[in-house]
Amino acid sequence: MNNKNHITTPSYTALRTDGKNTDFIELCRLLDENLDELVGKKFQRSQYAQYNTLEQIHHVVVFYDGATAIAGGSFKEYDGTTVELKRVFVRKEYRGQGISKKLVTALEEWAVSSGYERMILETGTPLAAAMGLYRRLGYAVIPNYGQYKDMPNSICMEKKLLPAS
Repeated sequence: MNNKNHITTPSYTALRTDGKNTDFIELCRLLDENLDELVGKKFQRSQYAQYNTLEQIHHVVVFYDGATAIAGGSFKEYDGTTVELKRVFVRKEYRGQGISKKLVTALEEWAVSSGYERMILETGTPLAAAMGLYRRLGYAVIPNYGQYKDMPNSICMEKKLLPAS
C-alpha cells in the first residue's frame, strides 16, 4: 500500500550555510510549531525563545529533496572547545528515514573539522524521540549548563567529538 505522506526518496543533498538562510529560517518556524504541538504551552516555551535566536548561528546544514528543504540543524560556539547543537528539525513527512541521524552527524563532522572537541545540547523530557536519537548517537546526560541550570524541564547532554589530548 502506498502512503502519500511517506517519502521514500533515498538521496538528498546537503548545504552548509548560516542562520540567514531562508530555508533554515522556515524550518525553525516549523520546529517551533512542532514544539508547541508536543509540549503545548505548559512548559512556558517563551522562556527558551531568547536562546534560540539565529543571529549567532554561523554553522547550519540544510538537507534538500530536490528544491524542498526537508531538514535543518545548526551549532554555535559555546566556548573554545565546545559547540552547542541547535534547532534540529526534520519535516514530519520525512521522519523515520534516518535523516536526523545524518543531519546531526554532518554537524558533528563540521564541528570536528572546525577544531571543536565536544558538542552539548539542551532538550526536554517530552521530546522522547529526540532524546532517543541523541542517546543512540553517543550523547550522555550531563548537569544542566548555562542558561538551563534553573530550568527543571530541560535535559542537557554532551558528546566528546575528539579523544582527549
